[in-house]
Amino acid sequence: MRISTILCPLLVVVCAVLAACHPPYNWRDHTSSDGTFRVQFPSKPAIHTRSIDLGGIRVDMTMTAADVNGTTFAVGTALAPDAALAQATLPAMRQALLRNIGAVESAAGTAAAKPGAALDVDATGKGNGAPVRLVGRFTAKGARVYQVIVMGRPDAMPAEQTEQFLTSFAPQ
Repeated sequence: MRISTILCPLLVVVCAVLAACHPPYNWRDHTSSDGTFRVQFPSKPAIHTRSIDLGGIRVDMTMTAADVNGTTFAVGTALAPDAALAQATLPAMRQALLRNIGAVESAAGTAAAKPGAALDVDATGKGNGAPVRLVGRFTAKGARVYQVIVMGRPDAMPAEQTEQFLTSFAPQ
């Protein structure tokens, strides 16, 4: 019997076992390249920047995001002209994301927030014809705005992982 006929099936079994042991959540600390926030991502994040309209203000938003099993963990950040405008853009950021999934904000979510307070969201809508859940927080520090969100299929968003991501976020 040749060694390769024994080793090949054994190697396949070992690789399958090792792949099964690889956890889908591989948490890592991440500090933005400009040092404006820290957060824990569940896998290696990708970074993209594009120009967007935030309630009538044109800004460059940088999204840092990681995807695990169809669930997206993301931090978006942009610099507004001043702190007052940064705070004023938060409802527009929240509304834009709710519109993207066709969700209607609850009465509790539309209540006026205290000046300087973060805005939270937990909504269910549709994306690509399937149910999608959006959980997140919108906040500002000085002239910088942040959106910290988790979005995916409602059954694929473990509460523990969602909470870990959201609570690990710290603006700098």
